[in-house]
Amino acid sequence: MGVRGEMEFVIFVADAARPRSPSEPPSRVRKGTAGIEPTAEEETAEISQRAVTLARHFAGKIEVIPRVPIRGLSDFAYWYTPGIAEVARRIERDPEEAFSLTGRWNTIAIVTDGSRVLGLGEIGPRAALPVMEGKALLFKYLGGVDAVPLPLEVASAAELVETVRRLEPAFGGINLEDIASPKCFEVLETLSRGLGIPVWHDDQLGTAAATVAGLINALRLTGREISRARIVLLGAGAANIATARLLGHLGADLKGMKVVDQRGLLHADREDMDELMIHNRWKYELALATNEERRSGSLAEALKGADVLLAASRPDPHTVHPAWVQSMAPRPIVFALANPTPEIWPQEARRAGAAIVATGRSDFPNQVNNSLIFPMVFRGVLDARASSIPDDLVLTAARELARGAEREGLTPEHILPTMGETEVFPEMAAAVASAAVRLGIARVRRTHEEFLESARSRMARPRRLAEMLARSGLLPEMPPGAESPRGGLRGQ
Repeated sequence: MGVRGEMEFVIFVADAARPRSPSEPPSRVRKGTAGIEPTAEEETAEISQRAVTLARHFAGKIEVIPRVPIRGLSDFAYWYTPGIAEVARRIERDPEEAFSLTGRWNTIAIVTDGSRVLGLGEIGPRAALPVMEGKALLFKYLGGVDAVPLPLEVASAAELVETVRRLEPAFGGINLEDIASPKCFEVLETLSRGLGIPVWHDDQLGTAAATVAGLINALRLTGREISRARIVLLGAGAANIATARLLGHLGADLKGMKVVDQRGLLHADREDMDELMIHNRWKYELALATNEERRSGSLAEALKGADVLLAASRPDPHTVHPAWVQSMAPRPIVFALANPTPEIWPQEARRAGAAIVATGRSDFPNQVNNSLIFPMVFRGVLDARASSIPDDLVLTAARELARGAEREGLTPEHILPTMGETEVFPEMAAAVASAAVRLGIARVRRTHEEFLESARSRMARPRRLAEMLARSGLLPEMPPGAESPRGGLRGQ
């Protein structure tokens, strides 16, 4: 009948945020009661309070609706009993038929244990649920992907892995979310080896891919080659460990790269290397691969003469001092990606000489955001029915995102597409799907043009659906006083 799966998850949104074009100034233009522009912290607090009000008003961001026509109860002879028995028998004979005869082809799980949620830390799976719902909303609205939030009450990495393994028959992919480091590395590696469906950890791969895409264009604008760029990473958690690995694949000089954590520069002779070898193999391997000179010291020492700073650490605008930026090479690149507050305010970095500055926020130019990556990657791997997501696919998405910004025109304030430049999203999905075919990990083999046409259709449908539901009155309107934030999407 041409319909795969009898139900789907639908976005539940009435007023999508208006993306800001690259030429627009930051969004802090509203006046406070005394006629003074509110600070970024005040705006964040205001949005947070409204988010609570709206969460209580709507009681959830997604719901399930029928995917098939129901002309009357007699149609359930097809959708349920007795006809459904033959559908089940077909899948029993050939398990791959589940992707053709059910909604598994387009359904993923968003799995978390609540051990590191945004900047809130270990708040537990119940408190993580609204974040996972928001992620599901983004998956649907941007990628046309049906995503089920699944916060899990588990005590260990092994228990998390076993639980997800048992969930595999229901899903076409797994998105791991907000899992503490280094547990997240173990979980991702184990599940990627053990499951026949793609597994992704967005805090690693999504952030890393968006960072790499932005850096590709920032290096181009400042006339640098990645193989010669002196790169410093602030933070040695999930995002930067994955970023360093991807940069190595692109030809960056890992031996000359410097990584700084709470204890200072990583290097092979640091006193905590034995501890890292036992408890954090991934950080240990990064320490061995970088800082060949075995320099010690703080971030201030690491930044002297550096071309690039990629900061993914703590949300504190005093983490990176302007004087340290001044000590970098002429016209340096500064990515301050902590949310909701960057490690240094963009205006401070620019005054200190930075040629290009990026943050994780939407109210400043050059937002490095996972949302530019994960919906498109999953659209691509689901369309190709890929069995995994190797680094080659991640880099494919990053390169295509970088090309999208280049097509629109690169400037120091436009190194990545904005959320409003949606034409790049199907291109990314099709590039990922085509790369999966080329790598031999796709169960569906189509041409690039076929993948592109499919992605455009599937990614446009949720927006049309939301507009139709809003016009029909079936989707509740926003309550008074809940206008869209001018900055659009903020954070993850």
